[in-house]
Amino acid sequence: MSRRPSPSRAGETRRRFGPVVVPPEDPRYADLVLRRTNDRFRPEPGSFHVVGSSRQVERAVGEAVRAGKRVTVRSGGHCYENFVGAPSVDVVIDMAELNAVYFDPTRSAFAVEPGATLMKVFQTLYLGWGVTIPGGQCGTVAAGGHIQGGGYGPLSRSQGSVVDYLHAVEVVVVDRRGRAHTVVATRDPRDPWHDLWWAHTGGGGGNFGVVTRYWFRAPDARGTDPTRLLPAPPARVRGGALLWRWRDMPRESFRKLLRNHGEWHERHSAPDSPYADLFASLQAGTRTDENAPGSIVLACQVDDTKPGSAQRLRDALIAISGDVGGTPLISEPEPWLTATRRGVRFTSEEAGRYKGKAAYLRRRFTDAQIETAYARLIDPEPRSAGALLWLLSYGGAVNAVPPAATAVPQRDSILKVIYLNSWTGTTEADEAANLAWIRRFYREMYADTGGVPVPNEVNDGSYVNYPDIDLADPEWNTSGVPWHALYYKDNYERLQRVKARWDPRNVFHHALSVRPPRSDPERG
Repeated sequence: MSRRPSPSRAGETRRRFGPVVVPPEDPRYADLVLRRTNDRFRPEPGSFHVVGSSRQVERAVGEAVRAGKRVTVRSGGHCYENFVGAPSVDVVIDMAELNAVYFDPTRSAFAVEPGATLMKVFQTLYLGWGVTIPGGQCGTVAAGGHIQGGGYGPLSRSQGSVVDYLHAVEVVVVDRRGRAHTVVATRDPRDPWHDLWWAHTGGGGGNFGVVTRYWFRAPDARGTDPTRLLPAPPARVRGGALLWRWRDMPRESFRKLLRNHGEWHERHSAPDSPYADLFASLQAGTRTDENAPGSIVLACQVDDTKPGSAQRLRDALIAISGDVGGTPLISEPEPWLTATRRGVRFTSEEAGRYKGKAAYLRRRFTDAQIETAYARLIDPEPRSAGALLWLLSYGGAVNAVPPAATAVPQRDSILKVIYLNSWTGTTEADEAANLAWIRRFYREMYADTGGVPVPNEVNDGSYVNYPDIDLADPEWNTSGVPWHALYYKDNYERLQRVKARWDPRNVFHHALSVRPPRSDPERG
């Protein structure tokens, strides 16, 4: 680098927390070990470093590098894989106390620290200034990883991806000589550090450094009035739902439901669609009890301030359900923040052992995929109420952005798909059986493309915020397409160049991290 960038220190002087170093003999260590959502993984590093500022992160990273220790970072603890607590990790930097959300007048943008939960972000931005960012539904997910991976949520069809509003990012990086320092990279293409900003618009966590702050501002915003620098959410939203028991969902009805659902999104996912404000979630669990109500649920939400919202919601539910049956349940409108609080998923719902997989859809599932989904979901093994197929609306305003403008390349997809299996058994046999079930399900869904969602007319790869190490395993990925092409497509080579510049020593790495260019890109 020709010169070292000067980070913004706004807010540093009001920091009073930390740093706190917690070794195994400290009674606080056990609590930090348990601060995660997936009970399959148990991080037990040489020490946890709980930090309260970018300077503290600099020191923690610098000391670890000088001592030859491997360092990882945790914000919300929601990673699908064991990237933070792998056995080789010596130091975990815990960001939970670095969690402020505020307006920064020095940048005329909103600052969000990585430990802030999404629910805190939504509440603070809205109650303080009447604005929001289109983040996800899980209220305890922290901003740290969610944003880096290109977060999305119920407002994304009308407002875009979270990273479409990323104005700047503050990152602790390590140079070639092993020195840790803090960089602020911005959206401005004239910024010499712009490439680092771009890498954080969907490149995923654990790749380039430690994010200590994000700034948000709409790209077309003008002036300094904070109430006009980010989009406002709808003042009111209205929800609707259809629920089915498996006994009421024979094979042909299931086929119709998934076809109708996918075809509705094919027709209504353009950025200018009158249904761009409608977000739908379709969940189908396994048939462990064919009489259980709500085994299959279609839930929708619309902006109630737009004309005819109740009728549009009813029309969408009827169009998707077709002649499958069921009576649409239309709720009374609610204030946006109240509905958001009620709708978020919290830690109590996320506990246990689980394995998740993901995919993007450009079009509806093929008939063969629908048949596979039905066969797997009515399979009585495993007997777990947590196994499900989950389809979430995407597209709309997300698809108004070119695929190379941010690191998120899936800019013409209409749906995200989550395959999830969770279980309560704690034996190795329990884990092996449940992992085998979800892995077979996924492989069979993509049997025509080597067991993974290789981009084609229907599929568009996978979502890096739902990482899946099986994509890099030739036993489960027989497509010949490397894992990084599923997540990043043509953007991967640029991410590698950013990696070479900003993390030349490969300090920040995990099983699916961006590899330096000298690595074999096919094998990763």
